[in-house]
Amino acid sequence: MIDKLPIPRWARRAIIPIIIVPLVVLYPEYYTSLGTSQLIPTLSTAVTMTVFVCMAVGLNMVVGYAGLLDLGYVAFYAIGSYVAGWFASTQFASHSIVFGAVGVQSHAIGIHISIWLLLPVAAAMAAAAGVVIGLPTLRLRGDYLALVTLGFGEIIPQVVRNGDNMFGTGFNLTNGVAGITPIDPMGFRYLHGILPFLPDNFLLTPNLDVWFYRVGLLLVAITVFCSIRLRDSRLGRAWVALREDEIAAAAMGVPLMQVKTWAYASGAFFGGAAGCFYGVYQGGAIPDNFKLYISTLLLAMVILGGMGNVWGVCLGAAVLSYLNQQGLGAIGNTINSNFGTNIEITKYEAGLFGLLIVLMMLFRPQGLIPSSRRKAEFDVVKEEHEAAGVVVG
Repeated sequence: MIDKLPIPRWARRAIIPIIIVPLVVLYPEYYTSLGTSQLIPTLSTAVTMTVFVCMAVGLNMVVGYAGLLDLGYVAFYAIGSYVAGWFASTQFASHSIVFGAVGVQSHAIGIHISIWLLLPVAAAMAAAAGVVIGLPTLRLRGDYLALVTLGFGEIIPQVVRNGDNMFGTGFNLTNGVAGITPIDPMGFRYLHGILPFLPDNFLLTPNLDVWFYRVGLLLVAITVFCSIRLRDSRLGRAWVALREDEIAAAAMGVPLMQVKTWAYASGAFFGGAAGCFYGVYQGGAIPDNFKLYISTLLLAMVILGGMGNVWGVCLGAAVLSYLNQQGLGAIGNTINSNFGTNIEITKYEAGLFGLLIVLMMLFRPQGLIPSSRRKAEFDVVKEEHEAAGVVVG
């Protein structure tokens, strides 16, 4: 109906963002007025959702834009978190370096660098790791590419869990299964004097989650902006050509090795930043957070949201991270309280996610908000099947 209205196309496309963005930004101001239902996302859940949205949009650059199946994305998440652990804690107690850190005395042991500086450092280190991980896969496609990235996804969790004695040398890199805690807090140390409403230390504010949520939204905005700009750039068009037909892209002069490398580095960059931010929010780099399950969950977010569509991926990441963090448990408690049952729905979390994926692939394989190109592809396939008498969803 809206397509028939005499409204410019750019205005029609802007209607939904104009409605959604203020609701998301102002969520801390009104979420308590929505009631006391367990189904309403808490601010802690909302912070986690921003982290997964950043990582899903980063993975979308690799999977959705370039068509490279990556099952080891958790590696970049872990690298970002451990960068915060290495350079904003007492992990390396033999050193005493303090530069811009919040809540740390000048003579404190360990390395303590401002979190705001560590965010780009973590992103850059993750991007470098993305290049290293991507190098063995440059000549691979399809299933072989997936298997290699799957291998890296298995290697990284083992490294962080057993990194307290690297190669038997006694060097403690990751502090093993205990992880690195605590990590220095975040705050506006130098801006607080100029703008007093900005807290010096988030941990000393009564609305801790509010400020982390705002910083998380800022990271989401930067990630989405960069993703859209990259998609519309020359590199983005090369990624799309690579995704559609690698042989044809090479024949047209697309430098495959360089384009693939940039895809891995770009996606890893934002995964590293998100990992660093989440490590600071949790107050530690914990090995249990970097299981292979996270990679598969992120891939599900991209596919269910709509590969190649930034807004679809944001929606898919928000929905699945909410269900994973709070939603399934809240749904189970609501069912039990209303029907007198005693079902621990969280025990069936993996199965429910699997069922959700199966249903989506059956009834809406293009995702919740597919890109225009992908939607057109599915429409053509559907028309061909219908012409042949094949029933499709």
